[in-house]
Amino acid sequence: MSLFEAKNITKQFGSTVALDNVSISVPEQCIFGLLGPNGAGKTTLIRIINQITGPDSGELFLDGKKLKPEDVMTIGYLPEERGLYKKMKVGEQALYFAQLKGLSRAEAMKRLKYWFKKLEIVDWWGKKVEELSKGMQQKVQFVTTVLHEPKLLIFDEPFTGFDPVNVNIIKNEILFLRERGATIIFSTHNMGSVEELCDNITLINKAKTIMEGSVDDIRRQWAANEYEVVMEGEAVIEGNGQFKILEKQTENNKTSIRIKTTGSVDTNDIIKTAVKSGRVISFNPVLPSMNEIFIRVVETRN
Repeated sequence: MSLFEAKNITKQFGSTVALDNVSISVPEQCIFGLLGPNGAGKTTLIRIINQITGPDSGELFLDGKKLKPEDVMTIGYLPEERGLYKKMKVGEQALYFAQLKGLSRAEAMKRLKYWFKKLEIVDWWGKKVEELSKGMQQKVQFVTTVLHEPKLLIFDEPFTGFDPVNVNIIKNEILFLRERGATIIFSTHNMGSVEELCDNITLINKAKTIMEGSVDDIRRQWAANEYEVVMEGEAVIEGNGQFKILEKQTENNKTSIRIKTTGSVDTNDIIKTAVKSGRVISFNPVLPSMNEIFIRVVETRN
């Protein structure tokens, strides 16, 4: 079941078409990657979902019903550009945003204490935003985004400004939110994060949808007949008419050999060839990374 749907969304700014008949369907309780190169139309679609701007045509649905202005209260949005007031103190600002989202002061304080303790930012409560680093500000804004426990969360480049340790902390929190029932639209250029976090993706390029589906299915579809054979010891396999050797590496008494088949080949025949050379520990298809797929798809369409 889809929690959110955008159907045939078109948006034009002057002579520039930002979105051309774009549709997405975001399953309930999933992390949905909204991907595309700069200028593809991602931010425009996110702004339309948040009702910052409206589409020229098309429809939006939340929980099976047409999106209404008041539905913004059930959406949490972390924009790429930061939106904190630099002269305000962190605590009073977080409390202000929580009350804007409909929480009572008492409930907001209870939830803020939980999140500030969880993310180890209690000591920042009385600091002004301008005293914090970009990463510290991002942590505060993450809290204000999730505090009212919205049905739909939208994260636009959420890891900007974070060091690797804090990237990992926020990744775990995003997974935690999904486990607790949140549905998340996740926009990023970091394809490694897409593989780690996303269940489904849509790739937009030049205002059009050019690829969509589950991350696992897409990686399998783009597999290039490459396999990794791991063998015991310093094994040697010679390429033949069925396959060629792309790469070979021996370490810790294991040899990893990457091969590419040269046509319609029964993988059992490859395994039989490998067994003749030694003990096979594993044999697995090599799936392309989302980064490789992203580049190939976008370059093909340009």
